[in-house]
Amino acid sequence: MVMLITAVMAVVAVPKMVDTTMWSLRTYSDTLVSQLQAARRMALAQRRPIVATVATTGVTLAYAAGGTIATLTCPSAAANCIAETGSVTFNSGNSGSAVTSSGSTLSITVSGSGSFSRQLQIAPETGLIQAPS
Repeated sequence: MVMLITAVMAVVAVPKMVDTTMWSLRTYSDTLVSQLQAARRMALAQRRPIVATVATTGVTLAYAAGGTIATLTCPSAAANCIAETGSVTFNSGNSGSAVTSSGSTLSITVSGSGSFSRQLQIAPETGLIQAPS
C-alpha cells in the first residue's frame, strides 16, 4: 500500500511541485548563445551578412538579403522571456565586423517568473558573445 501511494505521488504530485520554467529558460539561453555563435561563424565562412533580430518573444536569424535561417521562440512556460529588442548584423558589408542596432554593446536578458535571469552581451565590431555561466 505504501508503494502504491509513493508511486502515485511520484507521477502526479511531484512534477507539479517542481518549477521547470527555470530549466526551460536555462536551456533556451544556452541554445540562443550557441545559435548566435554559429550564425557569426557561418556569416564569416559564407562571406554573407546574417542578421539576428531580437524580440520579446524570441530571436530570428536570417540572411541580410532574405531567407530565414532559424527562429528561436521563447519556451511556452515564459512566452515573453527577453527583456530587450534590437538586432545585430554579423559580417556587415563583408568586412567581418558586427554592427548592432544601437551602435554599442547589445544586451539580451533572458528571464522569466523571477526564478531565472541571464544577460548576454554582443559586442559591436567583433560580434563576440559574452554569456556568464
